[in-house]
Parts: sequence; C-alpha cells; structure tokens
Amino acid sequence: MAEVAPLRQKLAGVPDAPGVYLYRDAAGRVLYVGKAKSLRRRVLSYFRAPLRSEPAGRAAPMTARSGQHPKVGDLVSRISDVEVFVTGTETEATILEANLVRRHKPAFNVRLRDDKSYPYIGISLDEEYPRVYFTRERHRRDRRYFGPFSSAYRVRDTLRAVGKIFPSRPCEGPEPGRASGVPCLDYHIRRCMAPCVDYISREEYRALIDRIIDLLSGRYEGLERELQREMRQASDRQDFETAAICRNRLAAVRGLTERQRATTEGGGTVDVLGLAVDEEAACVQVVQVRDGVLQDRHTFFLDGAVDETAALEGFAHEYYAMGAAIPPLVLIPRGMAVDPGLAGALAQRRGARVELRAPERGDKRVLSDMAQRNARLALEGDRLRLDGQRQVRRAGLAELAEALGLSGPPARIECFDVSNLGETHSVASMVVLEGGAPARAHYRSFALRHEGGPDDFARMREAVRRRFTRLADGDDDPSFSARPGLVVIDGGAGQLTAALAGLDESEAGRVPMVALAKKREELFLEGRTRPLLIDRARPGLRLLIQLRDEAHRFALRHHRGRRGRAMTASILDAIPGVGPARKRALMQHFGTPERVLAAEPDELAAVPGVPAKLAGVIHNHLHRTAAPDGALAGTEPAWS
Repeated sequence: MAEVAPLRQKLAGVPDAPGVYLYRDAAGRVLYVGKAKSLRRRVLSYFRAPLRSEPAGRAAPMTARSGQHPKVGDLVSRISDVEVFVTGTETEATILEANLVRRHKPAFNVRLRDDKSYPYIGISLDEEYPRVYFTRERHRRDRRYFGPFSSAYRVRDTLRAVGKIFPSRPCEGPEPGRASGVPCLDYHIRRCMAPCVDYISREEYRALIDRIIDLLSGRYEGLERELQREMRQASDRQDFETAAICRNRLAAVRGLTERQRATTEGGGTVDVLGLAVDEEAACVQVVQVRDGVLQDRHTFFLDGAVDETAALEGFAHEYYAMGAAIPPLVLIPRGMAVDPGLAGALAQRRGARVELRAPERGDKRVLSDMAQRNARLALEGDRLRLDGQRQVRRAGLAELAEALGLSGPPARIECFDVSNLGETHSVASMVVLEGGAPARAHYRSFALRHEGGPDDFARMREAVRRRFTRLADGDDDPSFSARPGLVVIDGGAGQLTAALAGLDESEAGRVPMVALAKKREELFLEGRTRPLLIDRARPGLRLLIQLRDEAHRFALRHHRGRRGRAMTASILDAIPGVGPARKRALMQHFGTPERVLAAEPDELAAVPGVPAKLAGVIHNHLHRTAAPDGALAGTEPAWS
C-alpha cells in the first residue's frame, strides 16, 4: 500500500454528511464505490488504526477492523486513496453510487455475471408505424423496451404469441412495405394489418401498438375488459366479423395469462426478490407478477457479494438500470432492512412511488418464500456446476503436465492462430487460459505486417516474436507481462518450428511450446520427430482442442472485421473533415459516386453540412487522386 500518512490525513478530513465515497489503489483504479448517510462514520468503520497525530515516520499501518469479512480486509489492504462526494439527500447518494458503479465497474462492488447478454423486446415508437422486435440493446431514445427476459427462446415465444393476438408489421426499416407496393405474405396469413398499403390507418395501428404495450406491461385485466366491451359493441351493431376478431383476441389473451396464473389471488403488480448468498457468490431470483399473473422468473448470479443487504441493494441498482419495468411494489426477503435511499432512487427512475416491503404473512409471504427457496436451489446448482468444471479443468491440466513432461500443471496457457485471405488482411490471435478457464480480458489480436506473400509460417513467427518481445521488454500490459506455462500453436510441425524461431528472436527465454494439428488432433513437440497422440476422450486434449477452436474463432472475427472495413472504405474516408455523416450527405445529395467526382466546388458547397472551404478541399483531393480516364485511382471503392 502507498504511504499511510496522506491517506490518514484524507480520512481525518472526511465530512459528517450524506454522500458517496470511492476507494482507489496505488495505480488510481477504483476498488469500491459506496454510499452513506454519514460519510465519516461509514468510511472510518473500515479501519482499525487511530487517527491521532503520530510522530514523523511512525504512523501506524491502516488495517481492517477485526471480525469483518475477509474480502473487506483484502479491500482495505489495497486502499491508497479515498475520494468523497457530498450529496444533499440519501436518495441523491444512492443514484450517484449506481452511476459511478456502472461507470467504473469496481472489483469489490456487486457485479452481475454477463449483464450485457440479456434479451429484450423492443418497440420502435420513434417510427411512424412502430415495430415489435427482438433485441439485445436498450439504449435508443423514444423506444420502449421490455425485459430482460430469461432466455432468447422466451422472447421469441412471446413475440409469436403477441403477433397472433395483435399482428403488427414484421418488416424492418423505418417505413413499412416493400418496393413492389403490394402486401406481403404476412398480410395474407393474418400476421400483419398491411399499413404499407393503408389497409389500417395510422391511428388504428397506433392503438394496436398501445394494446401490445399493455399486454407486455402486464395490464391484462384492463385489456380483457376493453376487448369484451369492443366485442359487445361490434355484436350490437351486427358487425360480426369485427366481433369475431375481438373474441379470438380475448381468448388468446386469456389463454396466455391462464397458463401463468399465480396460485394466489390479489397478487397485483409486484416484483418478488429472493436472495441466497454463500462464501463466493450470490443468487437473486426475480419473480414478476403482473395483475396477479406470474409473468416470468429470472435467475441472476452475482460476484463480489459480501453480505446479503449489500448484495440485494447492488443487484437492484444493476437490474432496474438494465431497463426492467419497475412496479409500485418490490418484495424483499423477510428480516432484511435495505437503505431507504434505494426506494427513493427507484421511485425517481419510475416517476412514481415505489415501496420496498418484507412481507410477514399472507399471499405475498408465500411468493417471497417461493423466490427465496428457488434462489437457494439455483445457487446450490451453480456451485455444484462450477465445482464440477473446476475438477475437470484441474484433471486436464494435471494430465497435460504429465503427458508433456512439464514441471507442474500450467497455470497459464496461451494459444496462437493465424487467419488471412491470401495475402490480405492477415491477423493473428492470442487467447489465454488461466487455471484452465478462459481469461478473456487477456485475449489479444495482431494485425500482421508480413508482406512476403501467403506464408503462414512467417506470419506465425511474427506473431510469437511480437508477443514475447513485449514480455522481454517488461511491458505493463497484463496480457504480455505474464509468462505462460505452456504455448499452443494451431498447426503442425512447420508452424511449431516457425513459432520457436519467433520465440528465439524475442530473447524472452524458453517457454514450453506444442502445436496441435486438426486432422488427427496430433501434438507436435520440440525435439520429437513423431507427433504425440492423446485419447480424444481425455480432459487434457479436450482442453487444448477447446482452446485451439477459441483461438481460431477469435482470429476469424478480427479478420472478418478488417476485411469488412476495407470493403466499405471509400476515397472520401481519407479526406480530413469528412466523416460518416458528411459522407452520407454527399451520397444522398448527388446519388452516385460519379456525380460526386464530377461536382465542382460550388456544387459540393451546396450539400447541407459541407462548408465552402471543405468543398474546395474535397474537390482538390478527388481530382488529385483521380486516374487519367476519370475513374478513381486504385481499387474501386465501395461508396457506402
């Protein structure tokens, strides 16, 4: 830890006011973000050493108080600096804490696993005829998102059911329809009302979207009453076709809700949070009840949990920041008291009052106990699954050490692969296993510089040399500063020889290295003329095969990205001051690349967003790089 005296001075000056505090390590990285009604009492509660003045050079070290969780002791041992933000109320502190956690992602705060992979249903309210679609993003303005859902299958199943009840347009793009100007097949099979040919007015279509929003929001009872009223009105005026449509929709809505009807009556609209915590992780079950209907259930696993209250508060911030609809009532486990600022933060986000309640009796206690029970079962299942994976990984590493003659199981394994298309867009990938598990933060890719034709051996040699040169130079990047216990090369004896040559050129010292050939999954070792065969069913070889396939996938993704960017590049990209927006404006104004090339400076200046000075720059650049026959010099660009 850094010098104690400056930290001691900062701790002594922490104010007695509500706010947020940040702990940083010696490198300035944020370790933990917390909030408190009294910053001074909360911050000082982490430390045991007194704050009275000490003689120079005799400051007592700052240590964690006895009886605290081991993770707190680990946190305190790393703290080198503290930063505080004073707020006016606890609610303001709660909101600021959530924002800072999302921005800095501190290692010691509660974190959702894979919190960016949950699917949603989106409604494009910013379009004249909104679409209802599957998505994994939720950042666009003027769009409504429902979720997160427990699985992609769940989203698509819900979309199919909604499409049968209220058929909205499935076509992509801001405008409905297609170039032919006739309704598509979806209209003929009653999956769309054909707004593209005005078979439904804009007002009627928007009313249809409003009903879809009601259905996805869980307002089933109001929707049923509305459909019943419309069915009776259509029947009274002898419009039996419309009455039949309303009847079928009503039956579909009832069928959708009856399958999920909760066993308790009067459940209302509520989220039920169940929580289970062990030494390593935590699990939260979210049971969504809408108008008494058990709409969905989600399971979330958390890392960084120290105690139940901190885990639940941290999860609530993360979960409802993901775009989940906030109900007026959220049930928490019995006996738990959360910070009042959490209810205020949720109310501010919802725009109406939110109550956090720990139920003691009745139907809501039944729902809470069910969520608690399922959370414990899910956490136990996750622990058993992780234990099984760790055992398999340990067995695989021990088997590799024995088969390859290593001094011990390799704690870090790196694998290299090369991907290219002939002589162009060559890339190499480096993927990493630590303890037998993927360390994705350490994955790296190399844009290869070799220009001697399609030579995979030279490219592999370059990739290995560049990686281990950074190790020899003492690079601070953790991906390159760690020495691997084993290096795997995708290929055969030729690739292994090239990689060993690259390792020698780096002057980083020797590292155990093998090559894994795909055809028969043979292992080529340095100094052996014949490959080593390991049973495919053994965990050691399976571990290497998975690593090799991951390296191939990662290299291919980088290669496709480079190739795609090259295919969509144009000569305008090289002009200073011309970005994607001005590039689109030029193409929209002139229509074709040839007309852009033939335009005079005053014509270019007539394009919205293109100043006269920039128009001159564009004209000079285009005509300086034009070929004698009037075509653009070089390969034909893609004007996109």
